[in-house]
Amino acid sequence: MPTFTAFTTLTGKPGAEALGEAMESLMPEPYGVGVFEMEDGSGLWEVGGYFTEAPDQAGLALLATIHSARPFAISELPETDWVAKVRRELSPVVAGRFWVYGSHDADKMPEGVEPLLIEAAMAFGTGHHGTTLGCLRALDRIDNEGFTSDRVADIGCGTAVLAMAAARIWPGTPIASDIDPVAVDVAVANLAANCMDGRVTCLEATGFDHPTLAAGAPYGLIFANILMGPLILLAPDITSHLQPGGFAVLSGLLNEQADDVFAAYKAQGMELHFSEQIREWTTLTLRKPA
Repeated sequence: MPTFTAFTTLTGKPGAEALGEAMESLMPEPYGVGVFEMEDGSGLWEVGGYFTEAPDQAGLALLATIHSARPFAISELPETDWVAKVRRELSPVVAGRFWVYGSHDADKMPEGVEPLLIEAAMAFGTGHHGTTLGCLRALDRIDNEGFTSDRVADIGCGTAVLAMAAARIWPGTPIASDIDPVAVDVAVANLAANCMDGRVTCLEATGFDHPTLAAGAPYGLIFANILMGPLILLAPDITSHLQPGGFAVLSGLLNEQADDVFAAYKAQGMELHFSEQIREWTTLTLRKPA
């Protein structure tokens, strides 16, 4: 079955959402429409649709004009088994002692590692992205420095790989939360796949807006691998939910965004413990003064 895509960009969330909604009325209708904020700090939003028939180019051009968007880029994708392709091309990830792998690589597991099974078809957080990799390295680093905690929160958990990593090496039951209920379901499934049922508490929440997260404070470690905007907004909450001497590991940041995020946390009294760049992404390890 052929797949066609049509993508454009425009400024502002309201306009992008309106365009996405309008695309759903096209004939032939798309079988999926997505609206996403671009992560380059430009303020642009990407709107795209997927079609099983060639889309109406004139209709798309009209929608782009009405909604002040750039002209749609329309492409036909080759028929591809994407899961099989990803499995072939994504090798296991080594992040300190952690070894993140898919089931197709189970027979390659070396000795002396902390294995974390995350299938490539699951939600964001396979370990291959520079942000997840940076967070895993940060956990390994502060543990090697002698820090441990039985209170860990993973905000915006995705696959919950970070919470699972903490549960592998530290006592207690980390809390993994996400605004997306699908991500929470994926996190629960990953715990079962890793024989870690009950080792991590998974819940749907926006930031710290959940009684279980409030009851778990103060935390020794808080992960927040999300985006620059939410990280800045969460600076007061993350700082206030940390114990003195505790760490916040922040990522989802382009390198040029790191200074602005750190400034928001410095204003809350946090100190920079370590910063690591992996390709275009930065991971900040911050510490609350004791």
